[in-house]
Amino acid sequence: MSENGKTVQVKQIASVIGRKPGQAETLVGLGLRGIGSTRTLEDTPAVRGMIRKVAHLIQVEG
Repeated sequence: MSENGKTVQVKQIASVIGRKPGQAETLVGLGLRGIGSTRTLEDTPAVRGMIRKVAHLIQVEG
């Protein structure tokens, strides 16, 4: 758990087909495996940076 105990839930809403390779790798790094997959992650600066990189492919809650 992060220091502050906060988490963020991310859900993949778009495909990585035709996207830049770095974006596909970022989704894998977030633990997302396909459209509709959801993960709850620690709210850290590293995770926030990954979210910004693929913001157009995911939905963020919390």
